[in-house]
Amino acid sequence: MSSPPRFALRFHALLSTLVTALIPVSAAAQPVSARAPNELGRIPIVEWHLVADTDGPYRVSRTRFLAELTALHARGYVPIALGDLLAGRIDLPAGKSPVLLTFDDSSPSQFRYLERDGRLVVDSSSALGILEAFLARHPDWSPRAVFCLLPAADAGHAFFGDRGIEGQRTAWRHPKLRHLVARGYELCNHTLWHARLDRSAPALVREQLARGVMAIDSAVPGYPVRALALPYGLWPRERALAVSGAWTPPARRGAPAPAPVRYRHEAVFLVAGGPARSPHDPAFDPLALPRVPLQGGTSLTRTLDALDRPGPGARYVSDGNPATVARPPVGHAPVGHAPARGGAGRGASDRGVSASAGQKR
Repeated sequence: MSSPPRFALRFHALLSTLVTALIPVSAAAQPVSARAPNELGRIPIVEWHLVADTDGPYRVSRTRFLAELTALHARGYVPIALGDLLAGRIDLPAGKSPVLLTFDDSSPSQFRYLERDGRLVVDSSSALGILEAFLARHPDWSPRAVFCLLPAADAGHAFFGDRGIEGQRTAWRHPKLRHLVARGYELCNHTLWHARLDRSAPALVREQLARGVMAIDSAVPGYPVRALALPYGLWPRERALAVSGAWTPPARRGAPAPAPVRYRHEAVFLVAGGPARSPHDPAFDPLALPRVPLQGGTSLTRTLDALDRPGPGARYVSDGNPATVARPPVGHAPVGHAPARGGAGRGASDRGVSASAGQKR
């Protein structure tokens, strides 16, 4: 991305000043060396929707959004890719903890373009603009986040805005997706228009999910859509359809029969549920990943404080060695290691947490 214009620098300087005053004392950073390694600990998957002027249902203010990024960084969290979570390949410096950043509904508030001197620039007041400026100030963070997309929703929620809504042109939708992928972010299915899958017939479920994948492929040909975020956190009546299926487009008169469009999700995001289990935990289930929703009435600080307390809900802390799985201190091991739901778990049972040396495969 090109250098930010002067107005963007002023905006972020003011926002940073406000954030400094907002970060609570409890968010103070603990020295990295003081964190005992625990690679069976919990991982927060945080979830944002609108990033706007004020807090409210499904929205946070821009100042709060930056404060939440700042708190995560101050407390030793580092964004990881969804692919690394699924593979159990979390390679972080010793004492650091993973966090997965997710954004739902693809609104212009998350990614807005502005025209400046004949070129498109990311609006510094959009979530992506705030995140990119934060990354520039914190080079120990890389561009890692998952954007769960709606290709055809109303109110501008169609690949981050269209038809002039909030100044966003329809022609900019596909370039936005290509920009995200080029930067290292990941794209996720969220159905075609935020459908209530629990009320939908199986045929409509398959259409919603297959056409969501088709729409992403039309912008970024060949892109592997690995995840689905369930709208409202609600499952279809046939749960297996959330994971895989196929839909055949209607045949056109005189044209060859169309081929079916297939989809397969390796991960399914819930809408809430708290921090997720480690991929090294035998009960880790990528097909039911809980998240930490952030909006009016919720508090990231409370979640991070709970993760800092010893016990079965303690945070994942890296030992700095990707070849081993560091176990938590005695008495703080995770509990409830039941078999993963639906046989879908990809945890320690098939990732190779050795009972003796704790080696990763």
